[in-house]
Amino acid sequence: MINVTKTFLPDINLYIRYLKKIWPTAIITNNGHFLQLLEKKLERYLKVKHLLLVGNGTLALQLALKVLNLKGEVITTPFSFPASTSVIAWEGLTPIFADIDPETFNIDPKSIEAQITKKTSAILAVHVYGNPCHMERLEALAKKYNLKLIFDAAHSFAVEYAGQPVLNYGDISILSFHATKVFHTIEGGALIAKDEKILEELKLLRNFGLKSEEEVVLPGINAKMNEFQAIMGLCNLEYINQIIRARKKIYQQYIKELGQFDKIKFPKMIASKYNYCYMPVCFVDKKMRDVVYATLLKNNIKPRKYFYPLISEATYLKDDRYLPNRHNLKIASDIANRILCLPLYEKLTEHEIKKIINIVKITIT
Repeated sequence: MINVTKTFLPDINLYIRYLKKIWPTAIITNNGHFLQLLEKKLERYLKVKHLLLVGNGTLALQLALKVLNLKGEVITTPFSFPASTSVIAWEGLTPIFADIDPETFNIDPKSIEAQITKKTSAILAVHVYGNPCHMERLEALAKKYNLKLIFDAAHSFAVEYAGQPVLNYGDISILSFHATKVFHTIEGGALIAKDEKILEELKLLRNFGLKSEEEVVLPGINAKMNEFQAIMGLCNLEYINQIIRARKKIYQQYIKELGQFDKIKFPKMIASKYNYCYMPVCFVDKKMRDVVYATLLKNNIKPRKYFYPLISEATYLKDDRYLPNRHNLKIASDIANRILCLPLYEKLTEHEIKKIINIVKITIT
């Protein structure tokens, strides 16, 4: 089976070399040496000042919402992985959905502004497929209405917008380092905050609110990354440039071969530097998307309908408490019905790529 993605694993001997450094110390968690080393290396590589590692990307989102002390409603996109919305509900806030841009597939600033009320406290925008949102427009909205601006950059490792890291926009950005991502630490995530005071509070929240062994100053949780995750990150960081180059080559081959068909479109990429994390293809209608999906499955190829159905269709959101979120999501619904992510990872062979492309071509013509 050719899956939509495949986890990259470094040379096992490299990982073992790090393990041998851990074993004599028996220090495997609690802000260990390798976690601190990975934080510093990622800050340099990603060109950010304040990066904090945590156990996974969802925890990063939870901490971001908590540290900003949000209340009421948070406007977000329905076109994303469920975690983007579930953390809002988990923190006792109300998710309000805005529609998406038909070109970039990211949250539409015009639709956001139409949903802002006195109860709105923040915007949680997602760089879908690693494609940057309209940064200036979102920052202008946040400033105009005095809202906090959080970016779910789970897909956006090393992505830049207008020559600047996307992680340097907004109040807080988060990354996911799940095993399926371009860069991973098995499980893991990170927060990037502009404000040093916020960063210090996040450090406390990450570790039970402990200021010292004898002083608890905040109601924190256990969001720590362990040393085994950290050394996987250190290993993978050594390969990241070649991983992105390999993915770029495959991505461009898909675009070249499939871009000639009127029945197919791709999101308009506005990144000045991209990481080629997904291969989203939007078909002319749902019927064609579903036929392509079924045909690929019959040939032992597993694409994914990212992101279908919309998060706004989740069963728990049909509760009366969330009725205010039922706005017109016409564009998001349309894109979700037609989208399909084709396999994309650095180890895909030329034979496998051609097989996928040919199946798509034959199915749509």
